[in-house]
Amino acid sequence: MAELLAPAGNIESLDAAIGEGADAVYLGLKSFNARLRTSNFAWNQFEGAVNSLHRMGKKIYVTVNTVCEERETERLYRFLSYLNNIGPDGLIVQDFGIIRMCQEFFPNLELHASTQMNVENAAGVNLLSKEGFKRVVLARELGLEEIKDIKAHTNAELEVFVHGALCVSESGLCLFSSFLGGKSANRGMCTQACRRFYTAEVPGGIEQGYYFSPSDLQLIDKIPDLIEAGVESFKIEGRMKSAEYVGSVVAAYRYVMDHYQESKKEAVAAAKRMLATDFARSKTSYWYNFKSSSDGVDNAGEQILNPNQAGGTGIYLGKIEGTKAAPESLEKSVREAAPADASYEQQSVQLARLGGGNYDPDPGDSIRLHKKDDTGRVSHKIRYLETDDRGGRWIDIPGGFNNGDSVYLLQTKSMSKRYPRVLPKDLSRFNKQPKDERLPILDLTPVEKQELSYFPEGLYIQVSSVQDVFIVQSAHPVRIIIELNSETARELLEGSTVLPVSKKQIIISLDPFLPSGIESRQIEMIDALIEKGFASFIANNVGQVNILKGKKVSVIAGPYLYSFNRWAVSWLENQGLGAFVSPYENSRRNLEATFEENVRSRVLVPVFAYPALFRMRFKLPSSYDFTFFNDKENTCFKVNSTDDGSFVMPETPFSIVDKVEFLMGSGFKRILLDFSKTKVKKAEFKQVYSALIKRQPLQGTSRFNWKDGFYSVSPEEYKQMTLNAKERAESYSAKKTKSQGAKNNARKNTPPSGKRNGARTYGKKR
Repeated sequence: MAELLAPAGNIESLDAAIGEGADAVYLGLKSFNARLRTSNFAWNQFEGAVNSLHRMGKKIYVTVNTVCEERETERLYRFLSYLNNIGPDGLIVQDFGIIRMCQEFFPNLELHASTQMNVENAAGVNLLSKEGFKRVVLARELGLEEIKDIKAHTNAELEVFVHGALCVSESGLCLFSSFLGGKSANRGMCTQACRRFYTAEVPGGIEQGYYFSPSDLQLIDKIPDLIEAGVESFKIEGRMKSAEYVGSVVAAYRYVMDHYQESKKEAVAAAKRMLATDFARSKTSYWYNFKSSSDGVDNAGEQILNPNQAGGTGIYLGKIEGTKAAPESLEKSVREAAPADASYEQQSVQLARLGGGNYDPDPGDSIRLHKKDDTGRVSHKIRYLETDDRGGRWIDIPGGFNNGDSVYLLQTKSMSKRYPRVLPKDLSRFNKQPKDERLPILDLTPVEKQELSYFPEGLYIQVSSVQDVFIVQSAHPVRIIIELNSETARELLEGSTVLPVSKKQIIISLDPFLPSGIESRQIEMIDALIEKGFASFIANNVGQVNILKGKKVSVIAGPYLYSFNRWAVSWLENQGLGAFVSPYENSRRNLEATFEENVRSRVLVPVFAYPALFRMRFKLPSSYDFTFFNDKENTCFKVNSTDDGSFVMPETPFSIVDKVEFLMGSGFKRILLDFSKTKVKKAEFKQVYSALIKRQPLQGTSRFNWKDGFYSVSPEEYKQMTLNAKERAESYSAKKTKSQGAKNNARKNTPPSGKRNGARTYGKKR
């Protein structure tokens, strides 16, 4: 029987999930997980949960599903060692470095590939299966027929999302939040910028809407089909949702799984009635109604996007029309109930009067508050109601919200249940924590003579059309990278255009999203290109790594095979990849730390690009008659809708062309000008190339994360934030204050002097 897997963002959700019949839960701890904004579990709570669930015959999986920088690898090693000591039933992982560490040090830890790993084809599933993965969480942008096809060609367990919030971007490929401020979705810091309110330039004027805020996934009526397809686990999204939400959704899916064989129609109808209390966004079955990839590309946008649908969830209760201090007794109870590391909003409270909605919330109801400038969203359960002399109703809300902020209803009190507690009352005997262990040094494989003959020093230029090759070849790059898309595939295979350079100077870059529906077609295209003499490829998907194995070609790891640490690089080396394109999100500090001077000849560094901020596996709806749109800060973006899907890019490119001299001097002698997803204009190309030659900064460009790196919070800063939050909460009724934004004071993790403990480890050894 298939497994029902539920989210446990906190202790109450854990109780609700198990109380309603979930077979397993997944949760995160305080780091290395993709939901850092939820409460997550303390060490003793997690250990107690593992102990209790195993006694109950239930399973527990831990999310370790973020990419890791080189300076964090020792802390990651200690964390994995701790998990190995506790013994959860599986780790849901994204970073290839975790695979490599577990193979080397913790072979007993069961690995599940996160949806963030971007696996949507049988080739990718089979590669991971050979590398020791028991289960793969498939990308959410797949249809039933594609899932059936993957299952028919692999022995690995498959897990699919069946309910909850969707990312509009293809899984694991979103750079939007990271580009806007370093808060990377690949690091659990996503600010959900896609759900914001935008202004678009349309013929005849402007229009506004929530253009990229997707509907929520609901596959309750597809469960019988997925069971028959052989899917092993059904996953409910919602680690940031309330316990009431988790309980009601688990109950509905449990009912269908238990009763569909008696009467599919009646079981689904009963479950849908249970889900009627899910006041989230409108629902979509996303890709499940399309029989072919082209059908989905053409029509899925209409199924998932609605510009009139706010980025928020729930029934609209109105806007805050007034605030005042909460009673001192309520403030005290809130502070005492908040965990030690709670956010400012969790530790402070005020009273608010709402206006403009059609429902008056009561104590016990769960609400969600949205700041009018889209800078914050918080879920909250109402505990207090006060009526003034004029009949005005005042409810408690978290601190930090003000007049004009919107409020939505998530759950009513009548939906709340009391569940048996999973955790034991006394957690004193659960006291294991990560130890102060040293990670053995890992040396990447030294470069052998003539090993990188296909990867010479010099300038590389990437384009998305054959016509653009004629423009950029004037700069005499050592290699031109051509993106393989519907247009270039046709021209390259038909040979309708004679290229101005030798095929030996061409590298074919494969798209990072390779769904099952086009997997066989891409394999045929790759074979045909090899037959025509193309011998170098950039792989951006684990499936492509497997497809290219055994073929007489040179394979480079692309920027979407995230090589943020040397352990990830080492795993990719073990797959036969010896050259690497640095990820667009990378920083100078991390690039240098990952690749020491003796192996920097393996790296191609992007110094100019219009990075795809997010990618959608569908064309935009026909009503989206625009190319350019702006956010509230008047930052401009552009969207390109094609036969291969839609791509949102910044109007402001990323550029460090003025840093090339430094890069060359540091040993990074392969640099990339990336014009993919754009049409190269001679004037712009001349300007960029001139700035590169003169080593001058380009005006009106972004450094992305090159200088400041990812937005991160150091342990010391995290502790100080906690103390500050408590102080603010205690003084809130006397003086309103604003929470201080955390500064990125992450320090470079320099190894201590002297010899480190443990054996030295080399790149291609396990």
